Amino acid sequence: MSDELAKVQAELEAARKAQAQAEARLAELQAGEQRARADAPPLPADDATPDEAPPVAETFAEAPESAPAPADPEQPVEVGETIEPAEHDGPLSDDEVAAVREGYAFEGPALEMGALVNGDPDPQTPIRIPLAMMNRHGLIAGATGTGKTKTLQVLAEQLSAAGVPVFAADIKGDLSGVATPGESSDKLLARTAGIGQAWQGAASPVEYFALGGEGVGVPIRATVLSFGPTLLAKVLGLNDTQESSLGIVFAYADEQRLPLVDLKDLRELLLWLTGDEGKAELKRLGGISTQTAGVILREITAFSEQGADVFFGEPEIDTRELMRVAEDGRGVISLLEVPGVASQPALFSTFLMWLLADLFEDLPEVGDIDRPKLVFFFDEAHLLFKDASKDFLAAITQTVRLIRSKGVGIVFVTQTPKDVPADVLAQLGSRVQHQLRAHTPDDATALRATVRTYPKSGYDLEQVLTSLGIGEAIVTVMDERGAPTPVAWTRLRAPQGSMDPTPESDMQRTVQASPMLARYGTPVDRESAYEILRAKLEAAQRAEQDAAARQAAEEEAERLEQEARRNRTRSGGSGSGSRGGGNVVTDFIGSRTGQTIIREIVRGVFGNRRR
Repeated sequence: MSDELAKVQAELEAARKAQAQAEARLAELQAGEQRARADAPPLPADDATPDEAPPVAETFAEAPESAPAPADPEQPVEVGETIEPAEHDGPLSDDEVAAVREGYAFEGPALEMGALVNGDPDPQTPIRIPLAMMNRHGLIAGATGTGKTKTLQVLAEQLSAAGVPVFAADIKGDLSGVATPGESSDKLLARTAGIGQAWQGAASPVEYFALGGEGVGVPIRATVLSFGPTLLAKVLGLNDTQESSLGIVFAYADEQRLPLVDLKDLRELLLWLTGDEGKAELKRLGGISTQTAGVILREITAFSEQGADVFFGEPEIDTRELMRVAEDGRGVISLLEVPGVASQPALFSTFLMWLLADLFEDLPEVGDIDRPKLVFFFDEAHLLFKDASKDFLAAITQTVRLIRSKGVGIVFVTQTPKDVPADVLAQLGSRVQHQLRAHTPDDATALRATVRTYPKSGYDLEQVLTSLGIGEAIVTVMDERGAPTPVAWTRLRAPQGSMDPTPESDMQRTVQASPMLARYGTPVDRESAYEILRAKLEAAQRAEQDAAARQAAEEEAERLEQEARRNRTRSGGSGSGSRGGGNVVTDFIGSRTGQTIIREIVRGVFGNRRR
């Protein structure tokens, strides 16, 4: 029914435009005919003399009702001039609207964003993003509650339908509705019909993930070694000196073949290096003071006590699992459920960065392709860049710049463009800017800075950006030639999935039915740096105890020998019945058998006698 309604409305709109064009043409022809009669010399009557003037008509023909009227009655109009009625009452002229329509008329497949708004929505001017340009990255920005998540959902659904896998973090939980068909309503259908969208509820294939199993989803983990010192330093809040020292610790672990799987491995390694057993190794490494190692150790301990242990370990997720396609050819939407992001924002954002970095390392070069292999939506992007070190920002910039050649597109989602560093922002080809608010001087400064980043247009962007409605945005994208499209005030399409979260029971069923749960569901604790260093420590302690026992036995033997000598001296040293001037007791103690018995007795006192 909705399809038929949309078709009828489209036909009605086309008929109205055709009627307007026909009326304008008729008025032009009539005006031309009147001008021709006015310019022609009057024909003399048969009985008229040259001195006689032609009679003046006393009645006048009315102009047809369909003739166009001047746009401004105060402005004079030349005879025969045709004034076209204004089709739009918005900020753009007809020529500017035509330029927008032409700018978004792509030849290849494209994602439908919505329709141009120029006073009212114009279904004849759709706003789109070329599918091939989605690996040139993008930005979705706007104040809280302006519709950023729904825009993300609209794009994710269409990418999936085009066979492109999608990864996104579900911060608030409402993005999970993409797995459930949306419900129709009169209000929804009226809105979608107004922008030319033939809306129909539909679900997309979804895989749920959860960091360390905290939440509903297949557990997703990483090893400390693959996470690396730069990302870990960002999570721990280390300064540049501490970050470089952590890098040396990682290099030492690699040199000594000490696998850093989880946080207890790294903690044990730092304890070893700062203890008596590893002081010599710490000194050999150079560049690491005991104080710096102690600071890193305290930060790791605090981080672990916050519950971060569950995020690190094995089995480590193979990031290529995020690039799966369903049996029907649609791309799988991988949702990372992170309900606790508010308590550990740095860990969440840095973990997403690790996923991107791992993809960058694993994927081959593919160059420019007709559609991306994966589109990665990076929600709450401001958390990633907050308090980031220079090395960290340099790593992000390099990843964003180069990963497009691996077929991966990144879309950052945040509140204002100023949340994203300039070097990263310069790499983003598509921009979807929802409403901005300017309630404070800082907000006003951010608004002016945002306006300066857009191409010139017929809009007063400083005014438009503060007056956009929910579900509306200012859009400019990269066209098929790599050039920016005209700035377009857009009313965005509605998602076909549910706008409410998918029920948790449905999510649980999806997780339990996933074949990935068997691969990643159960944690594995294999021998790693913790066990290896523990074994070394215990061996060193045993060696120390053995040395102490030997020393005690030797001291006891010496004491007994001295006592025997004293006894011989008191007895006058007669030595009858003995050889070599000794006696049976002292000779036995001094023998090899006697020494063995004494060592075993003393060793039992120290508690390490083997049983």
